[in-house]
Amino acid sequence: MKILVTGGAGFIGSHLIDRLMEQGHEVLCLDNFYTGTKRNILKWLNHPYFELIRHDITEEIRLEVDQIYHLACPASPVHYQANPVKTIKTNVMGTLYMLGLAKRVKARFLLASTSEVYGDPDVHPQPEEYRGNVNCNGIRSCYDEGKRVAETLAFDYYRQNNVDIRVARIFNSYGTRMLENDGRVVSNFISQALRNKPITIYGDGLQTRSFCYVSDLVEGLIRLMNNDYIGPINLGNPGEYTILELAQTIQNMINPNAKLIYQSLPEDDPKQRQPDITKAIKYLGWQPTINLQEGLKLTIDDFRDRIINNN
Repeated sequence: MKILVTGGAGFIGSHLIDRLMEQGHEVLCLDNFYTGTKRNILKWLNHPYFELIRHDITEEIRLEVDQIYHLACPASPVHYQANPVKTIKTNVMGTLYMLGLAKRVKARFLLASTSEVYGDPDVHPQPEEYRGNVNCNGIRSCYDEGKRVAETLAFDYYRQNNVDIRVARIFNSYGTRMLENDGRVVSNFISQALRNKPITIYGDGLQTRSFCYVSDLVEGLIRLMNNDYIGPINLGNPGEYTILELAQTIQNMINPNAKLIYQSLPEDDPKQRQPDITKAIKYLGWQPTINLQEGLKLTIDDFRDRIINNN
């Protein structure tokens, strides 16, 4: 098949492209390199089945494809809050243009939505039926509400125009190729520990997250795309850890002498996050296979290699 991956030079997108290329598909990677990097897709640049297009999806583009994985959007608060107007335009205009493309060429369209649509949840763990507790005008709204609108657009194109959609709600993901400076908790802790800096915990560290290794997530995305179930469907690891537990795990794996320091919690930071993956198990036969310790080891090795080489 001919498959388009928006945000394909990013952390998740590049791992997805690896899988699609290995399966023998023709892959078009669309990226404006705001958070993506050519290094992530270097090995495919001269491959006859691979094409890289530098393009910003807030502008229209015409292509011929069979499937669209729509991943383009900065996903870490540091990046999406740096230019909030651009973030919501990416989520709204970008999704609109990609759905329009899917409608024109009759491609199947998969939206990479997010657990952020649940906001700071008062239901735990979060099933897909939960409608969320989101601040519609806070500093995270450009991303949270942007993704909620993207889901709305996807379902309206499905109902009104018969566009063949799939919607994945992605929970915290981590792994090799994460940006060292993306401000997310796993990359922050690993970078700080490797650089012999204190590990910074925001709040009391008792807020919880669930961490899914990138290869597990990619498997879930591919299964959803090639399944009859539309979604929305949670993709994440149901193992729940406090931020303090994560910090101590990384501290012990890299530098047991690293100090833990505490700073105030950012606005609207969710207190707990854990996916209910009943639907993913039922409809996709999918659940994560890589535990936190194993995934962190792979991620730390990758970060160590990049940080040492960059120095």
